[in-house]
Amino acid sequence: MICLRAFFILLILSASANICSGLTDQNEVSALKAIYGAVGDVFNRLSNWAGDDPCGSGWTGVICETINGVDHVTELRLLNMNLTGSIAPDVGNLTELVILDFMWNNITGSIPPEIGNLSKLYLLLLNGNKLTGQLPPELGNLSQLNRFQIDQNNISGPIPSTFQFLNNANHFHMNNNSLNGSIPPELGRLENLIHLLLDNNDLSGQLPPELSNISTLLIMQLDNNHFNGSIPSNYSQLKNLTKLSLRNCNLTGIIPDVSGMSNLAYLDLSSNQLTGQLPASISQTITTLDLAYNQLDGDIPDALYKLRGLELLLLRNNLLDGTFNGSIMEHDSFVNASSVLILDIQNNNITGYESGALLNLPNVTLKLFGNPVCNDSSPGGNVCTEYNGSILNLSLPNTATSPSLQCSSELTCDPSRNFELVYGLSLLYGQCHCAYPLNIGYRLKSPGFAIFPPYEDGFIVYLSSGLNLSVYQVNVSSYNWEPGPRLNMNINLFPKNTTNEFTEAEVDNLFNTFSTWSIPDNDTFGPYEVLFLNRDFPYNGTLSSGTTSSLSGGAIAGIIISVIIFTAVLVAVIMVLIAKRQQRYTRARRHYERIKVAGVKDFTYEEMAKATNNFDKSTEVGQGGYGKVYRGTLADGTVVAIKRAQEGSLQGTREFCNEIELLSRVHHRNLVSLIGFCDDEDEQMLVYEYMENGTVRDHLNSNSKQPLNFATRIQIALGSARGIHYLHTEANPPIYHRDIKASNILLDSYRRAKVADFGLSRLAPVAELEGDTGGDVSTVVKGTPGYLDPEYFYTHKLSDKSDVYSFGVVLLELITGMQAITKGKNLVREVNLAYEAGMLLSIVDHRMGPYPAECLRPLISMAISCCQDDTNSRPSMSEVVRELEAIWSLIPDKNTMVSLETSISTDSGVNYSKDLVYNNLLVSSDVSGRALMTNSIPEVSPR
Repeated sequence: MICLRAFFILLILSASANICSGLTDQNEVSALKAIYGAVGDVFNRLSNWAGDDPCGSGWTGVICETINGVDHVTELRLLNMNLTGSIAPDVGNLTELVILDFMWNNITGSIPPEIGNLSKLYLLLLNGNKLTGQLPPELGNLSQLNRFQIDQNNISGPIPSTFQFLNNANHFHMNNNSLNGSIPPELGRLENLIHLLLDNNDLSGQLPPELSNISTLLIMQLDNNHFNGSIPSNYSQLKNLTKLSLRNCNLTGIIPDVSGMSNLAYLDLSSNQLTGQLPASISQTITTLDLAYNQLDGDIPDALYKLRGLELLLLRNNLLDGTFNGSIMEHDSFVNASSVLILDIQNNNITGYESGALLNLPNVTLKLFGNPVCNDSSPGGNVCTEYNGSILNLSLPNTATSPSLQCSSELTCDPSRNFELVYGLSLLYGQCHCAYPLNIGYRLKSPGFAIFPPYEDGFIVYLSSGLNLSVYQVNVSSYNWEPGPRLNMNINLFPKNTTNEFTEAEVDNLFNTFSTWSIPDNDTFGPYEVLFLNRDFPYNGTLSSGTTSSLSGGAIAGIIISVIIFTAVLVAVIMVLIAKRQQRYTRARRHYERIKVAGVKDFTYEEMAKATNNFDKSTEVGQGGYGKVYRGTLADGTVVAIKRAQEGSLQGTREFCNEIELLSRVHHRNLVSLIGFCDDEDEQMLVYEYMENGTVRDHLNSNSKQPLNFATRIQIALGSARGIHYLHTEANPPIYHRDIKASNILLDSYRRAKVADFGLSRLAPVAELEGDTGGDVSTVVKGTPGYLDPEYFYTHKLSDKSDVYSFGVVLLELITGMQAITKGKNLVREVNLAYEAGMLLSIVDHRMGPYPAECLRPLISMAISCCQDDTNSRPSMSEVVRELEAIWSLIPDKNTMVSLETSISTDSGVNYSKDLVYNNLLVSSDVSGRALMTNSIPEVSPR
């Protein structure tokens, strides 16, 4: 009987395992098979890509996560596998992908634009292949992307301006390709960019001054391109910049004032056509200053003699004159024997030389060959010796600060096990011993120094800390400088000196740390890349030797009993979970939404209460169906708007989750930004940027103290249209707002419009997953009366044209000042009646002051077009934006429109109650309100 029960329990366990463990999403299985079919796997690295469950079967390089009971591919790591072929467009169907890594293969072809569909992608790593073609503009849809690496390919064409929408990008590594055209000035909008590497391309045009807006930028490396013009003077605003490298870029003009770059350590402007004098003031943080091969003249300013941390000063092949004044030099070489100072001032017009104590130190090198001072009265020594090679290959003194420790020569290691000596600093932690190292190919892509020995010990400390290893476990076995300059290193990682081998789990952890860039960025060492990681173990992965023995009967019985007990507990847990299914669903969903907004601040209820003075009524600034909105001040002084859900509102909960999910997908200057949220103590609150000027509806009300003039209304219409256009065409997947109205368009301190309130928004259908729906979503009708698309109301089919209709109503509100529904009257119907009666001007809001007729006519025409009953008769948001841009361009003076109120009578006897004069244009209406210029408005079929 016991055996029979155990049998049934095992059956239940098996069935439960099949139910609870999610099989891999089949669309993603198909995508992976297509990817496998497109690549060439000559070394059979992907030989286990078989079957229909990549996640369950552990396909090589495929990492998954269970989401809502289904396994999804979240990481695809195929680096350094000698793969050939191309990247299949089907990769765009891996919609949960966070990491896409094809580094260091031989992949050819172009980058599929379908990668732009991967809305959750965080790392896109394609460097070190043979990719060609152009960069797809669709990559600008990757709003969550942090790192974009395509360096060392042969990609051509321009940098898409859509990259301006990669708002979360920290790293642009596009060097060593064939990119051409100019650098898009729109990149200046990337407010989180840290590293911009575009060197070794065919870029041209002028350097965009807009790049100075990227206050977070640490490294700008643009060497070996074909720019023209000068270095923008406003680059001095880049106060956080640590490295600026513009070598061989065909630049002219003078060196701008760089004193504002207070953190600059590395400045390379060599091999250009720069003129004028050397910088008279420069940051004391500078270590490398390369201005060689230009046409700079004048004396060497005193400021350059007193850079205490300077390591490399290259001024060769210029037109410098005067005296080299070594007697006033100040440098840390006086107090720090590990520092190095190299001064290359060859081939200038230096006529005098004054020595000093610093120049007599063994770690200081001065080269004055090719100057008149070496012809007339040679300073002696090696100062006037010609040196034509790389200055980095000069013989340098030993600058290592570590004690010179070696293991005993009597200790030998077994070569058959590939063991090596753990040497050097290991003596500080114990005796030398033999161990099997993990070998890493590691490269610093843009280091902030040109001489490595003084930094080697600091680098070992940095890397060991990032890997959570002891210092003695990291050894730089060799290094060499490559063109760039980039520093290529061979690194050995050793296990702790209590063992002689890493475990496989330890190797996996180290590999994950490297391949996910979990080691924090360092200003000195800059971005890095792993070229290879030797994961092979001695004895084919067997970490210890010994004999195996069969299990005893008692052991087997113990295992069976353990399995039975575990199964019984598991079944009980499953039954409890099923009984609490609804409660678990609600809590799981809320937790899932928390995960969705990783990186957005999660506030506590206490923080929200403190920000609003315990939700004092004086801080209340608005109220809607969702709840109340409060003005709050966070602990750091930031003023925010806090939307607090009504207690116990199911609709509020749904809107809360929906708005967080959608706002985590979108970032645009005309959409209100989500700062954080609170899901604490049964309270749900959303925290937004505070919009000082409230809603558009507030300013259109008859009691408004600040009525909007015509130009401001056009500006508001254009800004909000751009925000909606972004939702429809550039969000991935597209989003239908579903509640566009004047009270959901907010104004900042400059009255710039931002669309808000995404609680009712819906994602557009994805054709590949949902079939060809024609862009429609079948849904329960939601929205605000007066703004609802009639076709959506009757058919329940939501589309982008539903938002167009609602926006058309907003345009009519801006034109008339009236509300969508007033005293039972529908604004759209009233406008159409006025059109049919030829009295459109009678409903134009006189509070907006003067307006040019050539602007009002197309504005009214477009608003009526947007509000057509027939969906197909409405313009798209793209067309609306273009038309509004055209109207905006027609306003000759957007800030000084003047209203004149007069009373004029004409020969025809018509009396004018109010005339609006603008640039000699008279827009009038008679006493009955009938417009005198209605015939000039383009025909639009009224309803």
